[in-house]
Amino acid sequence: MTIRRILAIPLIAWALGFIWFTVALPQPAPQSRTDAIVVPTGSGGRIQRGLEMLQAGAAEQMLVTGVDASVQPDEFVDQFAVPQRVMDCCVTLGFSALDTRGNARETAQWLAERNYSSLRLVTADWHMRRAAAELQDQLPDNITVLRDAVRSEPSLATLFLEYHKLIAVRTLQILA
Repeated sequence: MTIRRILAIPLIAWALGFIWFTVALPQPAPQSRTDAIVVPTGSGGRIQRGLEMLQAGAAEQMLVTGVDASVQPDEFVDQFAVPQRVMDCCVTLGFSALDTRGNARETAQWLAERNYSSLRLVTADWHMRRAAAELQDQLPDNITVLRDAVRSEPSLATLFLEYHKLIAVRTLQILA
């Protein structure tokens, strides 16, 4: 009987963690000023939210990380109705990232090149914890990250997969 109880502890911890993960999704951040806005490509609403914050004066520059190599800046301007003056001065399309870890590397390099010390991370609510954890690994301690989650309606499958990806990232961080 004792062995069953001991074996049940990790299962209970996993289940409670998953419930917490799904019920307490990160929320949008209030408008406040940071040096930059970083938006990993992915689910809908992210880029629009980043552009909205940029045009409201919440930051000087915006990086869209993980853009497909086939995307042309003019296509981006048209798809997201970005004023050309905003695109020219303030939006950088990053093409080197293929995944969330790559987004973090691309972001760290971009921030270092500009000597920025704060950023607004804009991503989907279900993706925020892992994206922030990956960034934490890449950024120096003096960089402040404001988490600005875009609300979504993720499927149970998306939440299940993302929860396990977050567990993997956290495990790797502990082991490193």
